[in-house]
Amino acid sequence: MLDAFGLSGNLVPLDGGRATVWRAGAVVLKPLDMSVAELEWQARVLAAVDGARDVRVAPPVRSPEGRLVVEGWTAWRFEAGSPPTADRYREVMAAGRAFHRHLDGSPRPAFLDRRDHPWARADRVAWGEESTGDAARLPHVEALLGVRRPVDAPAQLVHADLTDNVHLHPTLPPLVLDFSPYWRPPSYATAIVVADAVVFRGAGLDLVEQVCADEGVGFPQMLVRALLFRAVADHLLAPGEDDAWVRWFTPAVRRVVALADGG
Repeated sequence: MLDAFGLSGNLVPLDGGRATVWRAGAVVLKPLDMSVAELEWQARVLAAVDGARDVRVAPPVRSPEGRLVVEGWTAWRFEAGSPPTADRYREVMAAGRAFHRHLDGSPRPAFLDRRDHPWARADRVAWGEESTGDAARLPHVEALLGVRRPVDAPAQLVHADLTDNVHLHPTLPPLVLDFSPYWRPPSYATAIVVADAVVFRGAGLDLVEQVCADEGVGFPQMLVRALLFRAVADHLLAPGEDDAWVRWFTPAVRRVVALADGG
């Protein structure tokens, strides 16, 4: 595999990536996890952002023959950085806003309509574009559906999985990794970071109020959708863990429901 991408040296396993991600010098190798067409699209989009002063990206690397995929493997440029701690998620959101400013004006990719994985389905449920199914019986999902209201916010290309995919560096701009494209308002991507931070990453519920103050009066509805997105996705991925999901989500859901309901 090293030869296929014109690399040499030792392979070093990297944290995350389901134990299938390896570094070889200035390149990261990982199995293909999207269509080749989407990978080619990502190469073009990330190349357009590459070199920005306020945010870094790590575009895919081609083999000496010009291929992005070799025997099911892809290569990506390695960039230095570390995952955020629980007190730095506002920096993650700021990096997401910067990244989205660079994406503003990008056309909507057609492949979004063909995706049927649990996260794509959960996103459509969150926005009322697909039936909630049996997830509607879960108390935290039911509570969120009860306060979901229409929103009027322009959509664009966004990265909807920023929480663990923004790495920070003491002297370099933040690094945005593993682009997960959706066509939604940028504040929805911000809300997903808030939801992840308070439900799964140990951030305090005060983060909800802080970011609401930053984002404005319509943000609670984005939080409703972000929590629905994560709650429905987790149910689809692991329905046998529904009791645990209720416990994890309930504190954040109660706070967001109160905000969305005018409390």
